[in-house]
Amino acid sequence: MVPERVTPGAGVCHEVARLEWRLDDGGDPAELVADFLNAHGLGEAGPAGLVGEYRAALYLSAAACARMVDHAGAPSPAPVVPDVVVVVEAPGAGPPAPPGPRRPGPWRLDEWEPSWSPQAHARAVEEVRRAIARGDVYQVNVVGHQSAAYSGDPLPALHRVAALPGARYGGVLTGDGWALACASPETLFTVADGRIVTGPIKGTRPATEAGRRELLTSTKERAEHVMIVDLERNDLARIAVTGSVRVDELYAIRRWCGLWQAESLVSADLADGVGLADVLRAMCPGGSVTGAPKLAALDVIAGLEPVGRGPSMGAYGWVTRGRIDLGLTIRTVAVDAERVHVWAGGGITWGSDPQAEVAEAAAKAMPLREALAGPPFEYGGPGQVQGR
Repeated sequence: MVPERVTPGAGVCHEVARLEWRLDDGGDPAELVADFLNAHGLGEAGPAGLVGEYRAALYLSAAACARMVDHAGAPSPAPVVPDVVVVVEAPGAGPPAPPGPRRPGPWRLDEWEPSWSPQAHARAVEEVRRAIARGDVYQVNVVGHQSAAYSGDPLPALHRVAALPGARYGGVLTGDGWALACASPETLFTVADGRIVTGPIKGTRPATEAGRRELLTSTKERAEHVMIVDLERNDLARIAVTGSVRVDELYAIRRWCGLWQAESLVSADLADGVGLADVLRAMCPGGSVTGAPKLAALDVIAGLEPVGRGPSMGAYGWVTRGRIDLGLTIRTVAVDAERVHVWAGGGITWGSDPQAEVAEAAAKAMPLREALAGPPFEYGGPGQVQGR
């Protein structure tokens, strides 16, 4: 069963507690998150489920996820955004959340500036192919970044991003001098009733009949997808009851906005004594935004990407009574006091064409840029390719 869109719950709620953490603060982010949620009655992610009267929004940056497996990459281009945010809410009205950054004047975006040139991006793809040829890795997800100066209040634009069609994990989070919006369709993991489900997405084509046929018959896309499914099976096996890991769906083609995407569902029963910190360390960073093998892919990523991934390629979702639901932040925008930041990339295999990968990343960033620039828009044109 495909995980449903994550919603924070019904009715008015107010913030009762907040945790913000950055890499320089030290400590284990997985343990810090679990301890903070436990302190507010949201319990452990074990077979008994979660208990508690509150709900919480949970966000983890790519760097926080990498820290859980003792890896580090380039610094974030938006360092004001924390690496971990947990916001615990309770029913009823209360003080408003921090409004996030604002600048004088009407809403306006300047020209987008990439963190690397198309030529540099293409060279990175070639370097990944060389690493594959050496046998260092099988696949690496390469991500680029672009930013633009702005004026005015960014919150309406961020809400347009969060409302993009297919945003299973749509939401806006704000803090002192920063804000972020997520519109992710991809499930990092869901835990409920002692069972964990992950939904890796790999492989996209325009939402046309020709695009669907091409995705179904593409040897490259299927091989790339199956590599990540195998990686997720291995991740789940670290925290699962022996023999309980299963692939519920493999390479299912579903329409999302203006594209077809290939998605699988992998699930397992959590072993006795497994808590949220254990789940986070097993599942983070998400395999579909790293590559395979995961740790070797992270080494390659750290040597190639010129800026950090910031809030993108991390996790965002909700912890509620009896359920944890986190998505991969593959459609994520960050705003600081000066600039708006967007990330996009794709999985590189031996069969990848560098120029095609550069074009694909640009196409994936475009819906976010259009949502930021103006009112909602329609998907469906064959040129509007969006996927991971």
